[in-house]
Amino acid sequence: MNLKKLFLDHCENKEYEINQSQLDIISYLKIYYTENFTQFFLTKFFKKEKKKLGFYLVGDVGVGKTMILNFFFNELKEKKLRLHFNEFMIKFHDFIFQNENKEKGIELFVKNLNKKTQIIYFDEFQVTNIVDAMILGKLFKKIFEEKIKVIFSSNININNLYKDGLQREQFLPFIKVLENNCYEKELLIKEDYRSIYKSNLDRFLSPINKSTNFIFNKFFREITKNKKKTLKILEIKGRSLVLKNFYDKVVKFEFEDLCNKNLGSEDYIKIADICEFIFIKNLPNFNENNSNQQQRFITLIDIIYEKKIPLMITSQIDLNLIESSKSIAEPFKRTISRLHELTSINYNYVTK
Repeated sequence: MNLKKLFLDHCENKEYEINQSQLDIISYLKIYYTENFTQFFLTKFFKKEKKKLGFYLVGDVGVGKTMILNFFFNELKEKKLRLHFNEFMIKFHDFIFQNENKEKGIELFVKNLNKKTQIIYFDEFQVTNIVDAMILGKLFKKIFEEKIKVIFSSNININNLYKDGLQREQFLPFIKVLENNCYEKELLIKEDYRSIYKSNLDRFLSPINKSTNFIFNKFFREITKNKKKTLKILEIKGRSLVLKNFYDKVVKFEFEDLCNKNLGSEDYIKIADICEFIFIKNLPNFNENNSNQQQRFITLIDIIYEKKIPLMITSQIDLNLIESSKSIAEPFKRTISRLHELTSINYNYVTK
């Protein structure tokens, strides 16, 4: 596979800018692929490292990590799987819950996974759930033992994952597993490529007043024209989640209904699976007093971005001025960057 030529052709077709840092990553990915999927491999770049099954690409928000790994993943002909990490862990917990042999739950889950895929791709990888943090070491140790390849993109270096998290000492074995089994490479680019959307924010409206409410409501009426309003009820593991303003794959929420309640990634995935456009009213500013709501919002936007669902939002604060709780300031930078894209006129409403 001539990965560099394919990448150059891809960027030309998409009219993407190309820089040397991106080409360096493509070279590393080429060697990673050759090591893991062919009989012969070069060691020019990894000559002091043993063969590793993981590739961990780190970089700031909007530098093109996802674009590069999406390209690489799409070129793979092997059995492959791409999942949002939260979705992956939901599947894991469901498997363990339904399996009677709890002691061998991880082993059985990974063996079942190995039948389905040779490589897994986690985009924008991070860990925020303490339950997940405590079991990831054993889970991924088994994944690598079964020779399953894993590629990650993340804003966070491996040794800084779950930094300042509760009981982080129980998370450290997972960091060791990643360090031992992953090539960690950094994509260094100063510009946030998603910043091209910043001058085209016609669907992020602030401050909240008569004018912005009028624009919001007018656009909502246009999108839902000829659509019937229904009371949509989602059943999630014995719980009922009611969507009061659902119009055939278009839904409107108050921020507090999404993030002030005890909802999580499983709920947001269920919502995203049935929606093509989401409206959110009354986004607040964030601080230490509403950090739980902010963390839910980060999770929500990650899932919406993964599912490629456009947004329209009204907010008390301009998007570039929204503040953050200190403990989650870094992942929130990714959220802001993604909101620029999801609410831009360049991010079109296209029916699935």
